[in-house]
Amino acid sequence: MGNLSIPSLAELRERRSAKWRTFPDDVLPLPVAEMDFPLAEPVARALHEAVDRSDTGYAAPTRDLADAVGAYARRAWDWRIDTDDVRTVADVGIGIVETLRRVVGAGDRVVISPPVYEPFSWWVREVGAHVVEAPLAGGPLGWRLDLDALERAFAGHATAYVLCSPHNPVGLVHRREDLVALAELADRYGVYVLSDEIHAPLVLPGAEFVPFLSVSDEARRWGFSFLSASKGWNLAGLKAAAVITADPVPKRHVDRLPPHSLYRTGHLGVLATVAAFNHGDQWLADVLDVLDHNRRLLDELLAKLLPGARYGQPQAGFLAWIDFRALGWGGDPAEHILAAARVALNAGHRYGDAGIGFARLNFGCSPQTLIEAVTRIAAAC
Repeated sequence: MGNLSIPSLAELRERRSAKWRTFPDDVLPLPVAEMDFPLAEPVARALHEAVDRSDTGYAAPTRDLADAVGAYARRAWDWRIDTDDVRTVADVGIGIVETLRRVVGAGDRVVISPPVYEPFSWWVREVGAHVVEAPLAGGPLGWRLDLDALERAFAGHATAYVLCSPHNPVGLVHRREDLVALAELADRYGVYVLSDEIHAPLVLPGAEFVPFLSVSDEARRWGFSFLSASKGWNLAGLKAAAVITADPVPKRHVDRLPPHSLYRTGHLGVLATVAAFNHGDQWLADVLDVLDHNRRLLDELLAKLLPGARYGQPQAGFLAWIDFRALGWGGDPAEHILAAARVALNAGHRYGDAGIGFARLNFGCSPQTLIEAVTRIAAAC
């Protein structure tokens, strides 16, 4: 599993982040999308050097982040980005919300595809728009964009679609042909596509990430990409991300973002992101080895200890979407699991009605933690 040294549970409980401060010490916390791994050495070094020189002011208006994003995208996905089309924002969520403010009006219809990351619906409502659902097709053993459902939603006077790519919580890596078809629908109906690509660096063996803006002229005409190192390198609290465009029309919308938005970005976040994208490849490869091992280990543990649970190995990320409906634990199995097993998971119903009876488990941890979690859950069955 590579050379990654994972801290013990005792060491992890000394952390002050949300994952480790939300629950009592007898709870094994596997909900919040933070990994348990140590920082990549180049990232840690960049942060230590900044602190040593008391360099903790505002983010500077430099090209460093744009250049790092562009270099990483070309290296990882053979995606050539014009760095003049990269805009720094505090995080992906803020980037999406502020972009939505510029492309939709109050009462407009914005499409999402549940089960999907819970804040998507929050962001749509935050800008005064209405949520329209076009659920994914398939189920735990195989998901896909439902292009027919998307066409119906787009034809119903939608203004925008928030795409999750890779798709949280199910770990789906969208096929190129589906993204091409999505772009054609967007062009036909005049729908902007805001592609949340925050989990893109964490695509696992056997799958290939395809940036939405890379698939066609239609995608570039209607698309925005939102990218960050926060999930891939565990930097969520440092606040730095990028909005990327590839056509003059969407770029004009991004250029209308508040000029002071740069100063809402974390200076340390920019430094860490640049270090991650420029020098963090080996660390990321070691993380992917652990995640690949853990997704298969979870499959084996569930088959052995909880055969009633249904789970398809994700193609990306460190989040497992588990169907507990056959076990009779009600619409919110996470609630039962927390009470009976003292393991904290995310409640599936928060990802839309398609998540009732499901829960999301974070396997970005040591194999030993994963074994303990499933063993506890099985014992409480």
